[in-house]
Amino acid sequence: MKLVTRFELATRSTRELHALIRDLFNELANSAPESAERRNALASLENVQAELACRPFGP
Repeated sequence: MKLVTRFELATRSTRELHALIRDLFNELANSAPESAERRNALASLENVQAELACRPFGP
């Protein structure tokens, strides 16, 4: 899994970000402990959460 940056996330809709969170959780659950895939999934998840936190609420 590649790291998803905030720059990439800024171009996605809120709906797409929520779908990505689901995919990242699945990736995290299937990754080996202390692996590069796990670190990238965790960092990507943090980036998605930060991007969502910066967005206004509403439709």
